[in-house]
Amino acid sequence: MMKRFISSVLVLGVCLTPLTVPLMVQPSWGQSRDSQIEELQRLIQQSKQQQQQGQSRPAIKTWQQVLTIARQLKERKNEALALHEIGFNYERIGQPQEALKYYKEGLVIYKELRERSGEATTLSNMGVVYSKISQLQEALKYYNQALPIRLEVQDREGEAITLNNIGVVYNSLGDPEEALKYYNQALPILQEAGNRAQEAYTLNNIGAAYDDLRDPQKALKYYNEALPIMREVGNRAGEATTLNNIGVVYNNMSESQKALKYYDQALLISLQVGDRAGEATTLNNIGAVYLRIGQQQKALKYFNQALPIRREVGDRAGEAVTLSNIGAAYQDTKQPTQAIEYREQSLKITLEIRSGLQRENRHKFLQANDGTAIALTSLLIDQNQADRAFQWVNIATTADLADYTRLIDAKVANPEAQKAIDEWNQKNQQLQFLRRQLEDNFSDNLARQMRELEAEVNSEAEEIRRQFPEVAELFETTPKDIAQLKASIAPDIVVIQPVLLTNVRKVPNTVALFVLTKDSLSVKKIAIDPAEFDKLLTEHREEISNYLNSDYRETGGKLYDIIIRPLADQIQALSPKQLSIIATGKLRYIPFETLWDKKNRQFLIQKYPVNYLTRISTRSIPNSTLQGGVLALGNPIPRLPQNLPGTEEEVRNIAQLFPGSSAYIGNTATLDQFKTQAPRFPFLHLATHGCFQRGGCQQLGMEENTLLFADSQFNIRDAALLGLQNTRLLTLSACQTAMQANSNGEEISGVAYIFERAGAQAVMASLWSVDDSATKDLMVQFYQNINKGMSKNEALRQAKLSQIQRHPFYWSPFILIGDAR
Repeated sequence: MMKRFISSVLVLGVCLTPLTVPLMVQPSWGQSRDSQIEELQRLIQQSKQQQQQGQSRPAIKTWQQVLTIARQLKERKNEALALHEIGFNYERIGQPQEALKYYKEGLVIYKELRERSGEATTLSNMGVVYSKISQLQEALKYYNQALPIRLEVQDREGEAITLNNIGVVYNSLGDPEEALKYYNQALPILQEAGNRAQEAYTLNNIGAAYDDLRDPQKALKYYNEALPIMREVGNRAGEATTLNNIGVVYNNMSESQKALKYYDQALLISLQVGDRAGEATTLNNIGAVYLRIGQQQKALKYFNQALPIRREVGDRAGEAVTLSNIGAAYQDTKQPTQAIEYREQSLKITLEIRSGLQRENRHKFLQANDGTAIALTSLLIDQNQADRAFQWVNIATTADLADYTRLIDAKVANPEAQKAIDEWNQKNQQLQFLRRQLEDNFSDNLARQMRELEAEVNSEAEEIRRQFPEVAELFETTPKDIAQLKASIAPDIVVIQPVLLTNVRKVPNTVALFVLTKDSLSVKKIAIDPAEFDKLLTEHREEISNYLNSDYRETGGKLYDIIIRPLADQIQALSPKQLSIIATGKLRYIPFETLWDKKNRQFLIQKYPVNYLTRISTRSIPNSTLQGGVLALGNPIPRLPQNLPGTEEEVRNIAQLFPGSSAYIGNTATLDQFKTQAPRFPFLHLATHGCFQRGGCQQLGMEENTLLFADSQFNIRDAALLGLQNTRLLTLSACQTAMQANSNGEEISGVAYIFERAGAQAVMASLWSVDDSATKDLMVQFYQNINKGMSKNEALRQAKLSQIQRHPFYWSPFILIGDAR
């Protein structure tokens, strides 16, 4: 869902603090030591002057000399000071990893000396660096270590700055309410200390938080308090930012003339002080006002002024927004060709940015940028370009799953590919850091550095794509040829992908129903109420996952009428042997088998076998050379709360069906045993707890994204290291995923995607925990059907149909994702 599409609120106030530590030397003895101490004092003064004059590179060299002498003299405080200041200057020239390296060395010494002020400053500055490379949880960790020390040493201003910076992190995480808690603690301290400059920053940030909370009057109150202070302290760039932010509030209130009045003031100041990033933001926002009031030519004038500046300062996210806005203006003026061109440019950049995002930044970024893909898809469908629309839909779906592998730091099997990805990540972090530096303080030199590094990062991503096809999807931003996509669909299979096109300016709220076969592609749009549809999904999931609820046919029928009935005749004419569903968003939590045809009084599964695909991939699936056989592990910890007694019989019975199978139960069901045995078997069956819900499974004592073994919890990020290249099916018969209000269902699809990339042809998993006795019956039936020669899909279908008279709670959560043959 897209919240803000064409306006920008700027948050200020992440502060990095140079450290001032008095020169500490022992009483001198001998001329040599006296001269060294004198040289040390001279060099410290020289390096401080260089810092004050913005000469960071010369300052680093001078501080390195200080470091050498301090170590010779065993002057630990001055050694720590030099390490800190070297880190500080590396931060200023845009080398975050070097900055962190020196900060960490200095921190060790400050802790050893119990020099608490130095320790707090270093921790705080490390938080700033992590914040600027978008590792926000790491930033919070260091800020939260610094804060109690600031209190202990009664550093009130340092305390306030750290509180403000924690607030900035929570704002970046998309949690304005939590941000406000910290801003409101920082503000009175700053007022008490008379730190007017930082007070203005914090007031501006409080205004931004209230704007995010859709409380315009409070946002205006705090912005209007910040504005005169920005003027009083001579912070012209901050004044422009605050004026821009006031304009955003008035724009959101549809008070266009007031918005333009403040934007015009902000723009003039940005031009005067050379704040190129602020200039581009305000130009874009002025264009947004004109776009909203129907003056598209004026809007284009401002967008086209903003665009080259966005590029100059390296604001890729801003560039994507402005490109999308230009596309919107062309769309409004009935110029679809140009609209599509600019929307596509915007989406390509958005996908590039997504590929490098850290987990904690992703939610807010997607919330702000999902609209471009939705608008473009809708426009392409309206222009009868269904093929092109699906190409973008497919890559956006793949990017969603590739994001998930990044978010959990999933490894790849090829060590050379892993090394290349790790090195790329390091450079990409530095690129993000330079972009933040440019936003804060533009310079031609820094912009040149950023552009050179950006070209290097993009070139290396292309090289990784070329050299390691198995990881290419992690870096893919260009749509695959539709002929290739269709060619990868097996005969007699119909692929259905519902795509929600909702909550975007001037885009009618619909669900697009794509239907693909090896030879055809078509799409239909069905009008929906987004809130009602979301509610329907939530209700149906709750009803089918609660065996005491009997309303599931009602909600299942409504979903069938929206998603399947418009396609029913078309599907029937194609006579598929299999329906393959590509689900996105909350649809991933719904087993489509439970959709209810009210006319024929049948579940969808009674009509067709149903399986799921994470996306359409052109990667070939290797044929397993292994014969039948199951490696089955069950009930690894046979005690509460993790006891699964029914899985022991499940595992024994399954293993007995196939000659050469192996079963491990209780304390023999170890991770080491699984790693050793897994490459030998085409079927891997884990009757153990898996936790794939956000925040972990507290009732089981499990962290998120883990599988339980007798000796450990295995994090699925290491799935590629398990040797699954010959795996035809990995079954996870007791995993847990939770449907959450703000989730897009990535957990279950992401888990399958990770195991697919690790080598497994298909994954069977459950959408909720089921009574292990019922699971045993269904699983044994499934493997019996496999033993009779059925495909995986038909085997699962027949196992489910054998229990169709029971509540869907018992049979529907088990879904097959991947190759169903």
